[in-house]
Amino acid sequence: MRKPGSTFSESWHKVAELQMRLKPTVETWKQFFRGEQWYILHDPFNNQFFRLRPAAYEFVSRLRFSRSVEDVWKECLQKYPDQAPGQEDVIQLLTQLYFSNLLSFASDIDSSGLFKRHKERRQQEMRSKLLSIMFLRIPLWDPDSFLNKIKPIINLVVSMAGAGIFAFTLIWAVKLAVANFGELTSQAQGMLAPDNIVWLYVALVLLKSLHEMGHAFVCKRYNGEVHTMGVMFLIFTPLPYMDASSSWTFRQRWMRVLVGSAGILTEIFIAAVAVLVWANVGSGFLNSLAYNLIIIASVSTVIFNANPLLRFDGYYILSDLLDLPNLHQRSKDYLRYLLEKFVFGVRNLPSPTQSSKEAFWLCFFGVLSSLYRIVVFVGIALFVADKLFILGLLLALFCAIAWLVVPVFHFVRYLATSPSLAQNRPRAIGICVTVVLCLVLLLGFVPFPRAFRAPGVMQDQGHNRVLTEVSGYLTHIETQPGMEVNKGTVLVKMSNPRLKFKNRRLLARKRELQAVLTQARKSDIANVSPVEEQLSTIQKELQKNRQRINNLTVRAQQKGRWIAPKLTERKGLWVQRGEQLGEMVNLDNFKFLAVISQTEAYNLFGKEFNNKGVKVRGEEKETLSVKGLEIIPFQQSRLPSAALGWKAGGEIRTKVRGKQSGLETTEPFFLMRCQLHSNPKVTRLHGRSGEVRLGLPDQALWKRIVLGIRQLLQERFQL
Repeated sequence: MRKPGSTFSESWHKVAELQMRLKPTVETWKQFFRGEQWYILHDPFNNQFFRLRPAAYEFVSRLRFSRSVEDVWKECLQKYPDQAPGQEDVIQLLTQLYFSNLLSFASDIDSSGLFKRHKERRQQEMRSKLLSIMFLRIPLWDPDSFLNKIKPIINLVVSMAGAGIFAFTLIWAVKLAVANFGELTSQAQGMLAPDNIVWLYVALVLLKSLHEMGHAFVCKRYNGEVHTMGVMFLIFTPLPYMDASSSWTFRQRWMRVLVGSAGILTEIFIAAVAVLVWANVGSGFLNSLAYNLIIIASVSTVIFNANPLLRFDGYYILSDLLDLPNLHQRSKDYLRYLLEKFVFGVRNLPSPTQSSKEAFWLCFFGVLSSLYRIVVFVGIALFVADKLFILGLLLALFCAIAWLVVPVFHFVRYLATSPSLAQNRPRAIGICVTVVLCLVLLLGFVPFPRAFRAPGVMQDQGHNRVLTEVSGYLTHIETQPGMEVNKGTVLVKMSNPRLKFKNRRLLARKRELQAVLTQARKSDIANVSPVEEQLSTIQKELQKNRQRINNLTVRAQQKGRWIAPKLTERKGLWVQRGEQLGEMVNLDNFKFLAVISQTEAYNLFGKEFNNKGVKVRGEEKETLSVKGLEIIPFQQSRLPSAALGWKAGGEIRTKVRGKQSGLETTEPFFLMRCQLHSNPKVTRLHGRSGEVRLGLPDQALWKRIVLGIRQLLQERFQL
């Protein structure tokens, strides 16, 4: 209930003589929220809850069939002159209690004039159900008696011993998951295979059933009641659900938080057990089921259950942690309050918040949850359309009507008929018309600067690999990698004892043959020619061996930068002939190869670019200017570098199977070569990733939006 409003009301005569009281079945609990005392009303027969401030409860608790509403109000006004609700507040309070079916009357009444909002409330409930068509719930079973029978088991599970088992299992599972992380991630490639879809759904139903039982167990553990379990159609997929709203009556906040967290904790425990099973059984049904449970428990918990922006477990946990019940509705009320007070200029409007901290959370949650719900529903509509196009199209049409047409209609009616705008209606209408005209002008007529960007890699057009011409031990690194060198600079030195030993052996053989040749010339002329041939062969071998020894000193074959990332690690190791030690990069001849997706390909042809530049990773503050562009007008499917693909953390989606999984893309693309100017502030390295940015002619935002929608329809549905 809001802070006390005006003391008197023109409509007071309609309720003053009525006689009513709370239903006999209504139960009352006292609770504290954010340090303030509240009263919770609960009718177990219709499972309705209502929260009252002490002053409002003092009024409601005094209602009797023997007394009129005016008698009770005057008594409260006398007893609590500073806190008693005004007549407007009483009318609003009685209306809300009536809508919640918590009041009974001494005689039948004609409520059409008294409760004008009744019809609106029913319409609002119907709209809520229609908007929740992808989260439709059908109750089937009252499990409370069953839970009462197994209460001893529940007390054993939800206990300190159970918490200890949970913690031990989780730690053990995390250890196994880390040890088998590579296998755990690689198996995900077959998650959506046709033969796994059935087991995926079986795992989903099993997991969600245990999830809901987790809520029920903890709620019953603290003497709550669970009267509803049923089926929820989540994106038209039947899944179990239960109602643990009786936990709202728990006085201890940690109990309410634990009930809200029970489903998530249950899924985490099941995922931990599934990790233990998966890691210790061979391939087969049990292994596949355990793996599916691991993935579903992780994904569904993060995206849906633990997310406070959707009205699932995370939402109620956040509400209890912040001590802000009914967070969703109160955030909407606060945003409306901000609009009416600061935009439309409504005066003397009481704030629905009690503190600046509460106001911050309501505003933050209201804006963020609204945006997130739109994103989620659009994503769901696209997902459904990918599988069933007609159904997805109908779903998108429904969402457009529900979130665009209907809200606009209600907002126009609010501007025209809302009593709160009675004194400020011309201003409110003028502001709204001005905003609409500004949006039309901004979107449709004002040209905005735009730019085109694409990921790519640097390539040196004159780089040479530095290879070893002989085998040997890498003993000295004469030039540290990363330095600029001239042609002939010594890079590394190697040693090979075999070559030195062979050189000494050849020298000894040469001296021996020279002595034999001298002797033959004196005494045996016939043997001179064969000895000379042998001596010539030895000299050639000696020359080759000396060349090999000289090649143990590796020199730069061109001017440039010496690049050898892992050279230091190889010091002292044996290097085979032909192995690559590093690269010599030509600093004066670099190009940038950019990958252009098909969606952005329309920006390539027939356009004039301005402000052309390339930014590289790690040095985004500096820009390499582009002096020439070359667009290759052919579709390609192999990336110039694996650094651009998903497997290496890049932006381009690549195939997950095959030897070239890091290079082969899932969709064709275009290549663009950019000739770069030198910039001494930017370190140019062969294979360094970055992005090219090209300025395009200004364009209105509306054209971009229409083009984006057309591209989306063409890409996903070939329309």
